[in-house]
Amino acid sequence: LSLLIRAPNRNEGILPSEVPFRLSELFAPSIWNWNYTSTPQTGLLQRTLAVGRAHFLGGCSGHNGMAFTRGASAEFDHYAQLTGDQGWSWNNLYPYFLKSEKWSPPADGHDTTGQYNPAVHGKSGPLSVSLSGYQYPEFASKVVATTAQSPNDWPFNLDMNSGKPLGVGYLQATIGDGERSSSATSFLGPTYISRPNLVVLLHAQASKLVNSTQVAGKLHFGGVQFQFGNTLYTAQAKKEIILSAGVIGSVQVLQNSGVGAKATLAAAGVPTLLDLPSVGQNVTEHPTFFIVWSVNSTDTQEKVTNNATAFAAAQAQWNSSRTGPFVISPLGTHIGFKRLPANSSAFSAHGDPQPNPSVPHLEFIFIPGGQLSSTIVLPANATNFMSIAVSLRAPISRGSINITSNDPFAHPLIDVGLLKEESDVLALKDATAMALSFAAQPAWKGYIEQLITTGLDDATIETTIRSIASQSFHISGSNQMSPVGASYGVVDPDFLVKGTSGLSVIDVSTLPLITAAHTQAVTYAFAERGADLVKKRWNL
Repeated sequence: LSLLIRAPNRNEGILPSEVPFRLSELFAPSIWNWNYTSTPQTGLLQRTLAVGRAHFLGGCSGHNGMAFTRGASAEFDHYAQLTGDQGWSWNNLYPYFLKSEKWSPPADGHDTTGQYNPAVHGKSGPLSVSLSGYQYPEFASKVVATTAQSPNDWPFNLDMNSGKPLGVGYLQATIGDGERSSSATSFLGPTYISRPNLVVLLHAQASKLVNSTQVAGKLHFGGVQFQFGNTLYTAQAKKEIILSAGVIGSVQVLQNSGVGAKATLAAAGVPTLLDLPSVGQNVTEHPTFFIVWSVNSTDTQEKVTNNATAFAAAQAQWNSSRTGPFVISPLGTHIGFKRLPANSSAFSAHGDPQPNPSVPHLEFIFIPGGQLSSTIVLPANATNFMSIAVSLRAPISRGSINITSNDPFAHPLIDVGLLKEESDVLALKDATAMALSFAAQPAWKGYIEQLITTGLDDATIETTIRSIASQSFHISGSNQMSPVGASYGVVDPDFLVKGTSGLSVIDVSTLPLITAAHTQAVTYAFAERGADLVKKRWNL
């Protein structure tokens, strides 16, 4: 029998989660959000960040941008080298990518020939993945035309999920039949949640691991303490305790249980049971900012976001038929990945963090609208916009997550670590030049009117980047995976917590190195392999 303890609410009926286009509404403080706040970020001129984490069943798969990108095959071969386990290589992990996926037709039923490669997608998994089900044809045609006009700098890529992501292509997203597909709607959907060997306990928050003993010289916890209502209960574990509370929650439970850096635990008033200094360290995030232009077009996202009547009509269309402008992510329909030039100044201090030539340093998302950036003020004298989201996919900067109190329900101290290292700012400076070059191609003549994002000249660009950059909601690595016997890291390659027995962590916090992609695809793949490893351990 498996018991899933989840603090949040149910996922059904949360319209901004179900309706793909309305995801931005989920990030405001609400009962749907854990409402975390970061420490003042030194790399962002002391700005704090609202660290959005979903507070309903399915977790962040229910409020992410839905972009589905696996990453480069070479990244996973590097994972195998970093962990000493060939099970994390691309060839061995690839079947798990396919296992979770159910490739689905777009909501508008358009011909997708030439927009993806069917051979690299799963057909029978529970998680729906599709191409855009609503089109902005004028904008999309210009993105594709740019790949033809500048094939050396911006080559067309038929499918980002082939393991070779460099280039520009069509965005794939976890959307099926016009609705978001999440871990709650797929892996905890009606077919699975009704299984007799699974109990899902909602509105219950795990506080710490209890009943500690020593088994074969290793720390062993016999149960999980959790709060349900105003009462504390303990669930006894017969086989294994699996933490999947995410990059913040899993750290919090470990540290509250006495597993972590001795000094950190002592300062919080928690007795140390296992001195494991890497718990809560190595926190990594993709810094992102938006370059926005006003455009000579009325076919942009503003046609619904800036018009209450059109917004209501789009919602009504979605309600009745699951079609229309609300069936796609506000991230748009196209995405690109690039490497920095070999002579980039970003490499001068630390070298190239991704030396394999097939692994991108940068991501560009091409958006027919200007509404996503919270740090860019859109002028009142312009009504329609386009954006390029510029993101560093190989950051050097690191942060940390640590409890500061022995209250297991108090929010921990979250340092996302964005742009701590000057190298990351220099990388984004190069990325800015690339994005501006993309928008300067002939395809955009007569369409782009004015650059809205200011301060991109050489004299001010570094300050501008620090002023407007934010997070991608891809925080990972806080319970880093490392080789068996390594003096650093939190979990072994089989997800078991170092120095313990019967305790594992299986979530995005265990990434050995942040992927140069969106993190949800690799999280599902890690979970699929993790499930197999657990079953193998217990002969299930």
